[in-house]
Amino acid sequence: MPAPIERWHQLVQSRDMAALKALLAEDVVFISPVVHTPQVGRPVTLAYLHAAMQVLNNPSFRYLNHWYGPDSAVLEFECEVEGISVNGIDMIRWNAAGQIDRFKVMVRPLKAIHKLHEMMGRALQQQAAQQ
Repeated sequence: MPAPIERWHQLVQSRDMAALKALLAEDVVFISPVVHTPQVGRPVTLAYLHAAMQVLNNPSFRYLNHWYGPDSAVLEFECEVEGISVNGIDMIRWNAAGQIDRFKVMVRPLKAIHKLHEMMGRALQQQAAQQ
């Protein structure tokens, strides 16, 4: 398993936001399944991934499969959120320094996308209110 993905798995388990910040490149691009435009930069990507960990990273969350390239990986995941089965993939690319510089999330089915849109919106609003 590539080192950036090992680090990713460790911080998913630990929910260590400092480790997540260190793993993300300053110019990282985050592509959401519900936002039309790519989100650019470490602060906004941190916010989205922190919210995703709150919403998705529950006891039912698990990675099912993984595929690796020289500087990228696709990780298939599943979980249940408020009674809805969520199936998706994290498409992760990293730079020569081993930092994630592109993170794309794709989710299915449609009702899971709608539920995640609702819940992620709330989590992001809560984050903004705390700052």
